[in-house]
This record gives sequence, structure tokens and C-alpha cells, in this order.
Amino acid sequence: MALLGFLGKDKKESLNKGLEKTKESVFHKLSRAVAGKSKVDEEVLDNLEEVLVSSDVGVTTTLSIIERIEARVARDKYLNTSELNIILKEEIVSLLEKNHIESESDFSTPLKNTPFVIMVVGVNGAGKTTTIAKLAYQFKSAGKKVLIGAADTFRAAAIDQLQIWADRVGVPIIKQQMGSDPASVAFDTLKSAVSGDTDIVIIDTAGRLHNKINLMTELSKIKRVMEKVIPEAPHEVLLVLDGSTGQNAFEQARLFTEATSVTALAITKLDGTAKGGVVIGISDQFKIPVKYIGIGEKLEDLLIFNRFDFVDSLFSEK
Repeated sequence: MALLGFLGKDKKESLNKGLEKTKESVFHKLSRAVAGKSKVDEEVLDNLEEVLVSSDVGVTTTLSIIERIEARVARDKYLNTSELNIILKEEIVSLLEKNHIESESDFSTPLKNTPFVIMVVGVNGAGKTTTIAKLAYQFKSAGKKVLIGAADTFRAAAIDQLQIWADRVGVPIIKQQMGSDPASVAFDTLKSAVSGDTDIVIIDTAGRLHNKINLMTELSKIKRVMEKVIPEAPHEVLLVLDGSTGQNAFEQARLFTEATSVTALAITKLDGTAKGGVVIGISDQFKIPVKYIGIGEKLEDLLIFNRFDFVDSLFSEK
């Protein structure tokens, strides 16, 4: 059964290439899990459980998937191991269904609010700055007017890096000196966005987790100040996670979801790792939709996540 996604041929090929390391690892383990077996039995399911856990899907999500497959086996009585891939894809897509974002098929989709304000959170090193640059590039390429706010004023490097990316992408940036009040930068950015008929505002925030209370206080203050300019802002709180860290990404997700109300996830660096299963586990465990995935270093290498295409790329035979 082919799972229907919405990516065009070029983007689907990029996704296939980006997930190649995970796919090869999963297939190697799956082939060992069913070696010498013709039907899906208890031993195959035990082996499958081990494959999913070792692919960073996470224990809780893995158990949910195994339970779903056990129910299929009980219902259909006899399932060939050759059918396991198809069943696995169907059950994972079904599991992800409750957390997906169906309405946005590409970056040109009309916005519900303008300016549409995205507040970006995540630890330093997770790919936050490059994700902001890629978002700005994709939205600009789709004809949207974009403005970036450099509200990570804790590190001078963060402001400088964002300026370099903004120049490269060709979008304006609002910034202040290192050590400035982040909320003040956010306020100035939104005021500028309103007066400049901006479509998309992307606000960077500090990525330090040494004190969750401080982080919570800072993010709450930024939100309150933004609401003074645009009452519903931010419309999206996007948490950027480094997919290559595997289980560490779960811990980052836990800390940030406790500190602020995250509404969407971007999972980066999936091209350099065999830990792509983390996308499935994090989406399932935190009940927050994965909205974007990073599959390479180029500006084009940020895709809107689609569960059909992702699962198809991950589990389809070559």
C-alpha cells in the first residue's frame, strides 16, 4: 500500500536522501529481526521492539506501536513477515495522526494572521539559528515579507550569526546590543512588523537551560510584551531539537515544554544521523506536532513535515 503524501518529486527525493542513514540502520536491524521467519510471531515482535527502541523511537512509543501490531496479528490470525513493513508504516502513520498539522502543505499557504509571529526556542547548538534562516528563506521564496528579531541577547555570537544569515537570505533584522532586554527587542520587532506590513515575524530567544525558572520568566516576559503590540502573539512557539542527539532530544523537549507552552516542533540534523526514529517518539510523547524537519545544510533543506512522506521514506524498501 502506498502512503499518500504531498511532497513533490524533488523534495521527496531530498527527504529520502536526508533519512538515508536512519533507513539503512532500520532496515539492517529489521532484516535480522525477521531472519528465518515466515510469519509475525511473538519472537518477531520482540525483535521488532528492540529495533524500534534502538532506533530512538523511545520505549513508550515503541510499546504503543507493538500493541497496535499485536492487535493486527490477533485479528488477521496469520501475517507474513513480508507484510511487516506495510503494517509498520500504517500503524506509525495512524499513531502520528492526532498530532499532525494538515492545513499547511507548503510555505505559500495563506496565513491565518498577519503579521504571523513565530517565537523560536531551543538550546544553543540544536540548529536554532540556521532553522530561523531556513524558515526566513522558505517564506521569502514563497512571496512572504519576513522580519527577524534577535532576542537572544545573552550571547554576542547569537546576534552576529543571525545578522550574517539575515544578510545572506536578504531579510531585515531588528537587534540591540548584547545584554539588552530580550523583551525590548521583541517589542521593537513587532512594532516594526506592524508598520511595515510584514507577513512573518521570527523571534529568536536565548537557548540556555541552566536555570529553568529564569528561562520560564524570560519567555513569559517576551510573550507579555509582544501581546501589547499584537494581542494574539506569538501565534506559534517553535521548539528546535537536534535529531542527532536521540534520547537527549526527549530531555530537551521535556524541559522546554515545562518552561513554556510549545505549539510546534522543528527537528534538525536528520541527515547526519541514524536516529531519525526520534521524530516519531517525540511527536507521540509530547502530543506536539512536528512541523518542520531539517535534512541538510542548504537553505532549501527545511521541509514541512508530512507523516505519510516521512514514514514512507523511513520504512519503504529501496
